[in-house]
Amino acid sequence: MEGHSDGAESSVDVELHGLSIYTRHGVTDAEQEVGQRLVIDVGFDVPDCDAVLTDRLEDTIDYAEVADIVALAATERSYRTLERLGHVIAERLMERFGSDSVRVRAAKPEPPIPLAIEEVAVEVVRSRPPEEDEDEEAGRGEAE
Repeated sequence: MEGHSDGAESSVDVELHGLSIYTRHGVTDAEQEVGQRLVIDVGFDVPDCDAVLTDRLEDTIDYAEVADIVALAATERSYRTLERLGHVIAERLMERFGSDSVRVRAAKPEPPIPLAIEEVAVEVVRSRPPEEDEDEEAGRGEAE
């Protein structure tokens, strides 16, 4: 394969910024009944992305599918905290794309706070433990 003969590995990160979704998340009953707009950013690694070599669309991530996964997680039920919502989105992206690390930022651009504030936001970062640690733990369990 052209350009891959030096043994170097390629790392691919996918990011979506500014996905605006009308949701019903929040601590107060009013937030859950009336709803509000959230702006969500996600970023995650794509292990073994063949498109860096093949340049074929079928070998990379479908950004529309990523947006659909995020939108479904954000609209199918209500959560009291943005932290929980961010965790659910991260878990789904990790499961679907086999990512080792996912970052989800959820912002309320019009928060229900009686002060002038541009936005409130939460960022959740979810990572898999390194494989080496898992192998060491498995080895310790067998030796005991």
